[in-house]
Amino acid sequence: MPHVVPQPHPSRLTPFAGRPIVVGLVPGQADLVALTAIALARATGGVLWFAYADPERVTLEEHPDGTVLHTPLDPDGVATDWRRTDEDLRAGLTALLADAPDVAWQFRYLAGRPDRALTHLARAVDAATLVVGARTPGVRGRVRELLDGSVAFHLTHHQHRPVLVVPLQVVDWSDPVVRG
Repeated sequence: MPHVVPQPHPSRLTPFAGRPIVVGLVPGQADLVALTAIALARATGGVLWFAYADPERVTLEEHPDGTVLHTPLDPDGVATDWRRTDEDLRAGLTALLADAPDVAWQFRYLAGRPDRALTHLARAVDAATLVVGARTPGVRGRVRELLDGSVAFHLTHHQHRPVLVVPLQVVDWSDPVVRG
């Protein structure tokens, strides 16, 4: 019997009111993604589940609360201090959310492909939606998107929840070079 992949359908829609919102973050990303998610949480009464999926680590075990047990992708490679990244992201969120005491939030440090990790977290918390930033500006963002693909694209094509993509850089269409 062939494997049937569940498709988006009104019966699978999770109500927005009071439901969790998963927010994908990247170190060094503009605060606009988190600020947009905060505004959405205020409008819907949802709890924010911020997450970073470290592509240099691999998931060994996924837990029902959305946490994961992870290890370096290359155990013989130069290990980055994932705990430092975790602490930095938490500190940044704590500072940013100091002006939003009315918004409840959690943070999860995930591993592996961001689209898969965020999808797992969204399932674990039964999120109504996901919020991610558009491609990271600059050469590094373009190279990462070329190699890994767009996280937003993968999310919109591999799970049933709506995805809010926050633009981080826009094209000036009045520029004659862009209109080309």
